[in-house]
Amino acid sequence: MTNSVETEVAEMMRNEQARPILKLETQRCIGIVVGSIIYAFGFNFFLSPLNLCAGGFMGLSQIVDIFLRNVLKLDLGSVEFPGIIYYVINIPWLVVAYKTMRRRFVFKTIFAVTCFSVLLTFVPIAEDLILEEKIANTLVAGLTCGVGIGIVLRMGASDGGMDLLGMIVIQKKGHSSVGRINLIGNMVLYAICLMIYDLPTVIYSLVFVAVLSFTIDKVHIQNINARVHIVTQKEDSSTLELEIMGQLGRGVTKWKATGAYSGKEETVLMVVVSKYEIRRLRSIINEIDPRAFVLIDEGVGVVGNFLKKLT
Repeated sequence: MTNSVETEVAEMMRNEQARPILKLETQRCIGIVVGSIIYAFGFNFFLSPLNLCAGGFMGLSQIVDIFLRNVLKLDLGSVEFPGIIYYVINIPWLVVAYKTMRRRFVFKTIFAVTCFSVLLTFVPIAEDLILEEKIANTLVAGLTCGVGIGIVLRMGASDGGMDLLGMIVIQKKGHSSVGRINLIGNMVLYAICLMIYDLPTVIYSLVFVAVLSFTIDKVHIQNINARVHIVTQKEDSSTLELEIMGQLGRGVTKWKATGAYSGKEETVLMVVVSKYEIRRLRSIINEIDPRAFVLIDEGVGVVGNFLKKLT
């Protein structure tokens, strides 16, 4: 009888823990859809009418599409094949991610890549330039597509291609950014583009990718480090330390201090987190010591044993 009650209680506890996770992941999937819509809007309304190379795996998909239509003379009709090609060439990267990264991240990435491919295939392409100036369309395309990809990354997923490669590299190396790796990889692609497109088109394409990469890094806040100092007057700060280390998986450094005005003894805790984790950290602090003084420095550089949690 006792074992039956214990089993029932344990099952109830698991269900209670699963509910907030399920709610959170549902919200993130909605965010992935929103990010995909924003990207498809920027791509098909601002970039495609310019006939620019999008860079990354999407740019490679465009090149393959040109090869199929113009070299092999295949009649593909009015269907926009780059989205379908993009999905196909992402399959090997998804296999690598499945073997090396968290399952939840991989499943959300598959969902994101599917959303991107479907929307890019079926969202209509603008026949004329939305804005009068070509450079204006290029900049808006970079900003819009960058925001879309950044939102997907922020939801703990990836849109695949160079961004997925970037996350795998960062996971292993720990130093770099998705946008920077995206930019470096595109240099190789645009060297190939010089043989297909004219020079002005390649230059505009590079401007697009530069704006795209910059925007991704600004929206993808998991890539931004923050140093947090917590000043608490609690006699025993161990509860706060354990909660930070347990919930966030981050190390904590502490030292004793004395208030210059009050003369009271205080404890200073220092922890380095990603900007993405700040909300959870503040929630922990408010729950345990709402009177604590908190100082947050964003954009700090970190050298040493610091784990970048991108997913």
